[in-house]
This record gives sequence, structure tokens and C-alpha cells, in this order.
Amino acid sequence: MGNFNVIFTCRNSEKIIEPSLTSLIEQSIKPKHIIIVDDGSSDSTPNILKQIQIRNSNIHIITNPDMGYNIARVAQNWNKALRLAKQLNLETTDYHMIAPDDAQYEHNYCEKIIKYMDSDSSIAIASGNYDNMNYHIPRGAGRFIRNSFFTSVHGYYPERMGSESVLFYSAVQNNYKCIVLPEARYIHSRELGTNYNFYEFGASMKTLGYHPLYVLARFAKYFSSGRPIGRLGSLYMLYHYLSFKPKEEGYDSKFDNATRKVIRRIQTKRMMGYIGLNKS
Repeated sequence: MGNFNVIFTCRNSEKIIEPSLTSLIEQSIKPKHIIIVDDGSSDSTPNILKQIQIRNSNIHIITNPDMGYNIARVAQNWNKALRLAKQLNLETTDYHMIAPDDAQYEHNYCEKIIKYMDSDSSIAIASGNYDNMNYHIPRGAGRFIRNSFFTSVHGYYPERMGSESVLFYSAVQNNYKCIVLPEARYIHSRELGTNYNFYEFGASMKTLGYHPLYVLARFAKYFSSGRPIGRLGSLYMLYHYLSFKPKEEGYDSKFDNATRKVIRRIQTKRMMGYIGLNKS
């Protein structure tokens, strides 16, 4: 069976971090290594992490200085973990898993995902689910990425807005699949979107060049169902898509034209399929 490492990110997580980490440590298939990036916690999170590390030799911790919360550092922190794995010469694994501090996984969550991905080498990205909605795009928490795909196409996460979505579209472009396995379950200990205005959801759609009709269809789906970001969240998402102006360079800049064209072409094909028309 395939093996995996975990990239775990946290910040000021003293109330939730221990059960989240325990749910990973006690999986039916154990991760080879768990690389934790503490993004400048000012509470007791660092002390809790040290105590957990003492009991688990496969845990490695990166501690950032406290520079306040900034979502722009998420992809940077994932890349820090990837670089540390190389520096420590950790075993190369079949997959890596992205895990936030607020998710708790059922005992055989990772086993279910890995068995499914092992059975189909065309699956590049997969996750389980936390509610009863039908999703086509793997969830952010508990996401597994096939390393052979990742290293050949990306190597590191793009450190700009929309980096997660770029992975999905590059997988499709390279004839891979992305799946959600509903029987692999986890829960969020914090409600999705708490204290979050979904700026990134909408603004990244602009940096990635999303088709306007695709954005409107996603808004309608989220608003009518109230999931996964709530009706207010869906309104924020649409507002930020319409109002955001990408910068010339840096984290808030547009992706290159080739990437944007690929994304729009895939979205157009999907929309044509939804209405029963074929488009090559």
C-alpha cells in the first residue's frame, strides 16, 4: 500500500490542535512523517507541539515568527515543509497530505484515500468529505496529492493567490483526475468560514481567469444550498470577484495567460457538458 507524509499548518490552535494531531498520529495507516508549520502562534500552541513531538519521533516542527495572520503565507508554509523534507533527506513517499489545524479524521480516513488512489494511477488529487454535499473538487482539509504528478508538473506550490485551484486544473490538463471520496470522513472543529469574508475565494477567481458564467453558476449553487460557505459567504465571493483588481506582480497578481486560457477552456467544456452539448 502507498505511503505518505503530512504537511500540517497551525496558528494559535491551543484549544483544537491536540485532537487534530492525534487523529493523524493514530491513523490505521501511519504517516511516515508529519511536518508541522507553526505560523507564529502566541498562545500555548508551541508548548503543546513540543510535548507531542517528544512522544512522536516522526514529527518535525518549523516555527515562524509572529507576523500576524496572513493567508498569503499558506502556500509559503507548505513549501517550507517540502524544503525541510528535502533538507532532512526524509523518505520519498507516494503521496503527501495537506492538513489544517481544525480537522479531525476518522481512524481509517487515510487508508480509504490511499487504497482508492493506489487502485487508479490516474488520480492526482483526492480527499474525503465532512458533510453530505456532493463535491467534484477535493476539499482543502485532508487532501492527498500524488507526488509523481506534483513533482513532475509543479515541484512546489505557486506562492500566489489561487495556488490550490491551479493544481486541480493542471491535473485535468495532464489527463489526471481529482476526486472526492464521500465515505472517507472528517469533521471541522471550527465552522468553515468563521471570521472570514471569503476575499480569497472571489479574488482568486479573477487572478486565475475564471469564466464569468462559471463564477455565476458557482455562486448560484452556493447561495441556493447554503453550502459549503453559506449564503453570506457566497455573496462575499461574488462581490470580491467583481471588485478585485489584480496587481502587476506578487501574490495578488494574475497567473500567466497560458494558465488562464487552460482554466477557461476547461470551464467552458464543463459548462457545455452541463447543458448537454459536446465541445472538443
